[in-house]
Amino acid sequence: MNAKIITIGDEILIGQIVDTNATYMAQELNKIGVSVVEMLSIQDQTAAILTALVGAQNKVDLVLITGGLGPTKDDITKATLCTYFDDHLVESPIVLAHIKMLFEKYISTKMNASNLTQALLPSKAIPLKNNYGTAPGMWMQKGQTVFVFMPGVPFEMKAIMSESVLPKIVSDFKRPHIIHKTIQTYGVGESAIAENISAWADALPPHIKLAYLPSLGKVRLRLSAVGPDREIVEKEVNDQVLVLMLLLGDIVYGIETADLLEEVVSKTLTQKHMTLAIAESCTGGKLAAAFTAIPGASAYFKGAVVAYETVQKTGILGVSESLIKQYSVVSKEVASAMALGVQKLMDSDFAVATTGNAGPTKGDSEAAVGTVCIAIAHPKGVYSEIFSMGNHRERIVQKTVNKALALLQKEIIKF
Repeated sequence: MNAKIITIGDEILIGQIVDTNATYMAQELNKIGVSVVEMLSIQDQTAAILTALVGAQNKVDLVLITGGLGPTKDDITKATLCTYFDDHLVESPIVLAHIKMLFEKYISTKMNASNLTQALLPSKAIPLKNNYGTAPGMWMQKGQTVFVFMPGVPFEMKAIMSESVLPKIVSDFKRPHIIHKTIQTYGVGESAIAENISAWADALPPHIKLAYLPSLGKVRLRLSAVGPDREIVEKEVNDQVLVLMLLLGDIVYGIETADLLEEVVSKTLTQKHMTLAIAESCTGGKLAAAFTAIPGASAYFKGAVVAYETVQKTGILGVSESLIKQYSVVSKEVASAMALGVQKLMDSDFAVATTGNAGPTKGDSEAAVGTVCIAIAHPKGVYSEIFSMGNHRERIVQKTVNKALALLQKEIIKF
């Protein structure tokens, strides 16, 4: 079963907002065996909407459309639908009653005439209840294609999807099973991985596809398969995952989930009842922010020091001036001293320290731009490494965060 996603809104096309609706809908459709073959963002104009609808009809089984269903004059979708479906607007008593209830219970402003127009729907539409807003969803069909229209407000769209659209798709359509399993790796590039597993990849059955999803220092390998019997397809994919893990070895840091590196580390620390502290220089607090963004971080995260200036490294973290003079602030020795200093300061089991030159100019060290040192203090000592992270400031910082997380995870699992 194939689907197309269309998002309506000039605000998307001018970059004012990011289209998160399409991502959410694609993820949810995939879970129930619906393959999204195309995503399209269009202007909130009659001609653009009509062209998109005509282009989708009888090409796919299902089209999901969000946006353009508000009460204001610039929301023209319903009028356009009447043109496309050769229909007219009628008042829905059910939708009208729902709108009045929302205003009575939850909306402090007085209901006006434009709000009442939300109850006007094409006569051929099946209304889909919107528990969090006045614009209902609509289920319509033309030819061999079902069209589902929903408001563009994300939390309203998600509620209609989960409560009405997805259950109706499941009941009305026969769908195959789509299985994805993702192995997450760190520290080895895409081309090196591809060369290592080339024989295995060449021998994959035709219905199992391999995709590489590289990012800074990380590569995700996704296995996907489609079939009528879920148990059979899932077993085939799981068997291939086991073989792939053996080939990849210790560069694997996560399986199947979409967990970020910091989430993997967070889970490991929580399971082991161990704590963490951080000392940052070149990463400027981004490493600490990665952890504090995770709910429940207080169970293991003691705190962080952003010692950007050299004087803070000596004054707060206790790094000796002679050590800095001998090795410079960008050195494995200073990184180790920073990690041990914050470990002692915060009384933590583990500590991470980063120091380096992210550019574009040199700071308190003559180290080349991109030179970064990372240290991990653990219950039995300290470990540090020096890296070259390139010459782009944002990439240097993010690669340093990723590498620090990977090194930390490797140390934690030893205890």
